[in-house]
Amino acid sequence: MKMKRHIPNFITLLNLFSGCVALVFASHGDFLNAFIFVSLGIFFDFFDGFFARILKVQSPLGVQLDSLADMVTSGVVPGFVMFKMLSEYSSDEFFPYFGFIIALGSCMRLAKFNIDTRQTDSFIGLPTPANALFILSLPLVIEYTEFAFVIEVLTNVWVLLGISVLSTFILNAELPLFSLKIKNFSFTKYKLQIFFLILSLVLLVVFKFLGVPLIILSYVALSALSKKS
Repeated sequence: MKMKRHIPNFITLLNLFSGCVALVFASHGDFLNAFIFVSLGIFFDFFDGFFARILKVQSPLGVQLDSLADMVTSGVVPGFVMFKMLSEYSSDEFFPYFGFIIALGSCMRLAKFNIDTRQTDSFIGLPTPANALFILSLPLVIEYTEFAFVIEVLTNVWVLLGISVLSTFILNAELPLFSLKIKNFSFTKYKLQIFFLILSLVLLVVFKFLGVPLIILSYVALSALSKKS
């Protein structure tokens, strides 16, 4: 019994470890491996809560540990990646530090999530893992996309600064977003989630890395449209 209660926390620590490894890769400009390890960390982040519920070992410690791990994997890492991108495309010595506004916004988002009782079956504001994938995908889009105008846009320091500010705002905005947690296989109840998953697969197949930011933007757009309908 004592061993069982530590399983979710161990998975959470794997999330934290993945974030630390991603940070090392990002510091060397290896954004592909940084993206892979952040994705791995998000995978662990999803399953720590899953196993906590299955094993019935949810605890206040697990909640706090989860947020601390997310702060590194989905907060510090994307902030650092934006710092690296701004450093590469800006000639100003201090301008790149504005990229860390993403880490600050993520910290605020995680703190609010822990005390917000409304976010049990849905989200208020963009979840930090989704924002992290969005930011981590940008240098990969620049490297691998075939669309020259996309590269031109994403290498503009003012666009990158705008993305940093906008992502920080959406993280903490009073914007209801649907959850991807499907508790049963009811098509009627989860048709929006199923449609989104199919759309995500199509975007990834067609656009490769460019599909990742398009998926996150689609997630926000679909959530907004579903609340209006």
